[in-house]
Amino acid sequence: MSEAPHGAPIKTPGQLIAAVIAAFAIPIVVIWLLAYNVNQTVRTGAGTDEAKDSAVAKRIAPLAQVTVRDANAPHVFKTGEEVFKAVCSTCHATGAAGAPKFGDSSAWAPRIAQGFDTLLHTALTGKGAMPARGGTTPDDYSDYEIARAVVYMADHGGANFPEPPAPAQGASSSAAATAAAPASPTAAESANPAAAASEQTAATAASMPTAQTGGVPASASTNATAPAAAPAAATASADTAQAGKALYEKVCQACHAAGVLNAPKFGDKAAWAPRLKDPMDTIYNYALHGKGAMPPKGGSNAPDAEVKAAVDYMVNAAK
Repeated sequence: MSEAPHGAPIKTPGQLIAAVIAAFAIPIVVIWLLAYNVNQTVRTGAGTDEAKDSAVAKRIAPLAQVTVRDANAPHVFKTGEEVFKAVCSTCHATGAAGAPKFGDSSAWAPRIAQGFDTLLHTALTGKGAMPARGGTTPDDYSDYEIARAVVYMADHGGANFPEPPAPAQGASSSAAATAAAPASPTAAESANPAAAASEQTAATAASMPTAQTGGVPASASTNATAPAAAPAAATASADTAQAGKALYEKVCQACHAAGVLNAPKFGDKAAWAPRLKDPMDTIYNYALHGKGAMPPKGGSNAPDAEVKAAVDYMVNAAK
């Protein structure tokens, strides 16, 4: 049996040239079509987002912001939800330090049974590990705003408390004006009583004749009041220590009294020892700007000097 002869498909030079061109052109066209049709999305290079206007504005924004408000403008009160998120959520969102967790009906039931007035009194004066007003001051949040936060949390825990009535808009402004009025004539004397007393003594001595001052010149009588500066300095130091203790009791003890969230417990030398190895400036920096679970200034708006005084109060108790 004979076999049929095999013939090559390319028999002429023209067919060979066409086959070579097709071998290169066809894969190139297929690859181009795939690349063009499969992915039509626009991709940006790494770091391109940093050039956006919003990103640039965020980088060059100043650290401090100055807000100018009209003292005569009506006060805009915070809602209960806003106060809860800003102050109360630190403990009530997680149930830290025995605080009833937000939305936990079983934890809130016995507290709701005590009534709204009792809950508000507890929030304003503090109880257990919870500081008065959640560690804030009346300048931060008014009694009305604290009451709204209590209603917000209690109602989400199963209560049905009505919204507390809003205070009159002009009440706070008139009270502030009344409080400021008697202070204006003697503001300088109230700010520095030691200096005012010194000036008064100097003026009295200068007006007295030499004979009445026992032959001592008026300048010598004035110099005799110089040692009064030492008691004044001691008084200022005592006031600073008292302010530190007060801030601790209002804010810091919420965590440091019971060691919540790994906070070094007040008076626990072993817990404070590794922290006291750092310079005091470093410890102050942690308190002012926060570290770990601790918010800046413990979540308060206290002045830096009072925060440092509170740190000194805790450090001295751990030495």
